[in-house]
Amino acid sequence: MKRLLLIALVAMLLQNCKIGKNYQGTELVQPEQYAQQTPGMQVKYDSINTDTLELSTADLKWWELYDDPVLDSLILVAMENNRDALIAAESVLQGRFALKNQNAEMLPKFDINGQVQRGNFLLNQVGDPQNLILGAASANWELDLWGKLRRLSEAARADLVASEYGYRGVMISLISEVATTYFSLLRAKSQYEISVRNATSRDSMLQLIQARYDKGIVPILDVNQATIQYTIAAGAVPQYELQIVQLQNTLSILLGRNPGEVGTGKALNTQNFDIDLPLARPVDLLARRPDVISAEYQLIAQNALVGAAKGNRLPSLSVGALVGITADSFGSLSFQNPLWTLTGQLAGPLFYWGQLKRQVDIEDSRSFQALYAYQNTVFFALKEVEDILTEIRTTKAEIEIAEQRRTAALQAQTLSRERYNMGVTSYLEFLEQQRQAFDAELLLEGLRANLLSSYVRLYKALGGGWLTEAEEQQAKEAPEENGSEPKQ
Repeated sequence: MKRLLLIALVAMLLQNCKIGKNYQGTELVQPEQYAQQTPGMQVKYDSINTDTLELSTADLKWWELYDDPVLDSLILVAMENNRDALIAAESVLQGRFALKNQNAEMLPKFDINGQVQRGNFLLNQVGDPQNLILGAASANWELDLWGKLRRLSEAARADLVASEYGYRGVMISLISEVATTYFSLLRAKSQYEISVRNATSRDSMLQLIQARYDKGIVPILDVNQATIQYTIAAGAVPQYELQIVQLQNTLSILLGRNPGEVGTGKALNTQNFDIDLPLARPVDLLARRPDVISAEYQLIAQNALVGAAKGNRLPSLSVGALVGITADSFGSLSFQNPLWTLTGQLAGPLFYWGQLKRQVDIEDSRSFQALYAYQNTVFFALKEVEDILTEIRTTKAEIEIAEQRRTAALQAQTLSRERYNMGVTSYLEFLEQQRQAFDAELLLEGLRANLLSSYVRLYKALGGGWLTEAEEQQAKEAPEENGSEPKQ
């Protein structure tokens, strides 16, 4: 009995150890601020922090900054019904089941068995035909001496967290894609209206030129040139009509429904273009971007698998028990004289031609791959933010110039038409001014849509933000529980 207690005590002490190294984090050199960061930009959080909940309920839905109720409703519908989001949610559910399964490996396993036999060779004895009825229950438990099973549980838990952040990344990408497609739809509608307006105006001019030609006032060349200008504007109408239908169908798929018409709210030129998005430090991307966090948890999972592979090279200890009853008929079954067995098994690899060691080397190599993938994810995150900051700055400059161009082009078009009507200038001059005005209007609408989409991509690149209903409720209750307002 003393020996059994000693063995049990040693086993319990060993179970507190885990073979392999614990994940200690990864050293990364991060810049103090973004190279394209505008001095004085505010630093504010409005999404989940990995350690504490620091947010304001007014900042939960960042897309409301655009002040377009239709966009708000489309995003909420997509978050509930988008099929890619539902697929990602199922992946999280599978990860939870996988973790529970792995944790169950550290618990005893129980089995039940019943047999009914008849013959002259029973229980390794030859004799007259007889019956054998056997019922038994058994238990087997592998003691996690070296922490191999706990390392596998650690890997499963890290995989689950990685899938949860993967789901968050899918949702942020979905919100970004819905908003970007919505602004593209507004651009297509605006350009469609510009094309229709210009086609109508040019058609009126063509009728006027045709009437002048019929009276012998202008040459046929003016009619041909007016016809060309009309067809250019009229030809753009079906092109933008096609874009509208395609973008509506794309939005419908994002909303999780059949392709069809999707309504819009504020026109493109009435949208809010002066949006002051929060911009944290580059190092904060490590705790905010779902893809970065997911990549680090994949590294954590792989680090745990190295420890599990090392544990496969060490002996394993299992204990088991069996209890049952046997008889030659159902009527004689009794627990008066039960069968029972207690077993202990110590098994370990002896000579595997280096297979187990090479498996450790393979897992080590995969750890380096996971590390490099994590570092690449961080590099890409920094690059994405820098690129979008540059895009926003340059697009704003382009819009300012494009607005001046459109104003000048429209004025020149009006003056040129008056000069032509008075016979001061040729029709060629008016046609050129007409073309310039048309191009300037289309260009400005395209730049406006690009700027709005750039804001969306910046928020996605910064790693925020949206909250689940549970998180939103937690955010609302946090001030009451803590007795203070949440930090910003």
